[in-house]
Amino acid sequence: MAQHFTPIALAAAALLASSAPLARGQASDIVTITGRGNTESSVGGFGNVPLARTPMQASVYGREALADGGVTSIAELTRLDASLADAYNAEGYWSFLTLRGFVIDNRTNYRRDGLPINAETFISLANKERIEVLKGTSGIQAGTSAPGGIVNLVVKRPTGSVHQGVLGWQQDGTLLTQVDLGHRFGSNGQFGARLNIQAVSLRPAARNADGQSRAVALATDWQITGDSKLEFELESSHRAQPSVPGLSLLGNALPKASSIDPRVNLNNQAWSLPVVLDGDTASLRFTQRLGAAWRFSAHGMTQRLRSDDRVAFPFGCYDANTDTYWADRYCPDGSVDLYDFRSEGERRRVDALDLHVQGSFTAAGLRHSLSAGYLNTRASDRFKPQAFNYSGTGRIDASIATPSNADASTPTNNRDERSREWYLRDAIELNPAWQLWAGLRHSRIARTGASGYPQSFTTPWMALAYSLSPASMAYASWGQGVESEVVPNLPIYRNANQVLPALKSRQWEGGIKHDSTRRQASLVAFNIRRPASADTCSASSTLLCTRAIDGMAHHRGLEATHSEHMGAWTVQFSGMALRATREGSRDASLNGLRPTNVPATSLRLLLTRDIAALPGLNLRSSLTHEGARMALPDNSIAVPAWTRLDLGAQYRHTAGGTQLLWRVDLQNATNRRAWREAPYQFSHAYLFPLAARSLRASVQADF
Repeated sequence: MAQHFTPIALAAAALLASSAPLARGQASDIVTITGRGNTESSVGGFGNVPLARTPMQASVYGREALADGGVTSIAELTRLDASLADAYNAEGYWSFLTLRGFVIDNRTNYRRDGLPINAETFISLANKERIEVLKGTSGIQAGTSAPGGIVNLVVKRPTGSVHQGVLGWQQDGTLLTQVDLGHRFGSNGQFGARLNIQAVSLRPAARNADGQSRAVALATDWQITGDSKLEFELESSHRAQPSVPGLSLLGNALPKASSIDPRVNLNNQAWSLPVVLDGDTASLRFTQRLGAAWRFSAHGMTQRLRSDDRVAFPFGCYDANTDTYWADRYCPDGSVDLYDFRSEGERRRVDALDLHVQGSFTAAGLRHSLSAGYLNTRASDRFKPQAFNYSGTGRIDASIATPSNADASTPTNNRDERSREWYLRDAIELNPAWQLWAGLRHSRIARTGASGYPQSFTTPWMALAYSLSPASMAYASWGQGVESEVVPNLPIYRNANQVLPALKSRQWEGGIKHDSTRRQASLVAFNIRRPASADTCSASSTLLCTRAIDGMAHHRGLEATHSEHMGAWTVQFSGMALRATREGSRDASLNGLRPTNVPATSLRLLLTRDIAALPGLNLRSSLTHEGARMALPDNSIAVPAWTRLDLGAQYRHTAGGTQLLWRVDLQNATNRRAWREAPYQFSHAYLFPLAARSLRASVQADF
């Protein structure tokens, strides 16, 4: 373990220890790594405490940072943060993320303005002010959630006058149009409105994957009195695009990435249909100030999703020449079994209501910052019978046509769930140097239907922080989280849709954070243990699996971040070294092995320089490195490490009273060929290639 952590630890320690004055330059508030200045994060749960002074790790990415990084989907956050990695991110499908080596749950680990949402859909970023990523066991913020962290989407709200338009283009022909309009009106500006509209014509590099998306969102508020505020917002989104499934191992061999066309799409049959994702979300929030130190908030939200999930799905292969069935990969000769998968008319709904009060007081000579509340969430999933039918044998070059087999006769199960959560959080100032932080959340979950039974649990969290200086702090924390896993609702599972016993994770974390005018840095060590679920599958042409609890997943790691302004130069760095292993499995051969699709090391480096000869011009270069990943649970095949270089330029100027910001980026400038990720999904090894070199350009006008 030490040999993996040493380079990052030494680099981060040197950056944290450095205290020499920096050259004078213009500070940037575009990217926040661990919370700088007075930056706050609602996902932290401690109100108006700056992130730099909280004993937890979180990253906040504002809309300018997202635009600069070319982030148009949740999956593309991996470009900005080394602790985030891909987890079966297929073009045309919803996003998956790995955080600290754990795949975070789309049903439980996503928040929207602090309220739980279902992320099994297309999430538009057009009306998002920022994205917050809380790292670590998430029991402090969620009754049930996978360990690793929480992603919170913060909606744009009315501020002052906003008039912004964006036109974008990306090779091979993707076109984007976006408008952001905001205004305050009324005799005292007590009313506000913010409208965001986006339309995208999708022309990705992958063949047979053209589509379109659109989103419209409106946010309004009413400052009723100086102490009362009412906020309402809604958004509607739509995306229709064929998905691009992964490639795979060829027998016992890992195909060379350089020999595979990254544009190939196995979902290219004449009967292939797009994945259609529609979503509507609305929320209402009332905030009342209760004196100078206290505030009450009532926040309700409803989310309704509609999906048509359809794909020519490649899965395993029967090799007639050797009478061998490859259950978790493709045949050595490049042939693959294709299945006609259709799950149409899916309906998902989430309703949530959060009531909480927060404020500060002094008791027994100690200063408290207290937050207490109640969260009620209802979720329902409705599915029609599915098709998952063999349609024929294809090839990895997508050259063979197969007939459709669309008989949707596979039964499915609906799900209903209601959770009630009571939570209490307190930050106690013991003295000017020491602070004690504590949180407790009690959750009760009730389910109905074939998969249902009640569960209740309590998840504590606590931390101790010490101020080393006005700009630096050290902390240590411990906490628990709970997952409530449902077996995938697929016909290959004997116990499909069954709820497994609660998986209780435990984490400790310790670190140092520094925040000064031009330098922000952190170094943190974490240790997470969590019960592991695993699939036991039959090795036959009729694949049947059973999912059950089997041993523990143990993830230990170091994270380092650094952001610094040095005159015309800005450097931003994040790195993670992770030792993730399996322990206590019934299959002793798996103990001590690494999980699939989790790199041992990840690095992100961004360098920007302002060009003095042409004011407004900024040149950028970013480096992304990810270490080797395991393609199979037995670690017999590894996917090599890869490094990608992106180059870009921005030019900001004023023309005719309009502020213009031009962005041009060359992604994967060296045209690196590699396997971007290797997810082991549904007991099958998949491979996704790194996208080929592509050009992206946009112009943003503020008028």
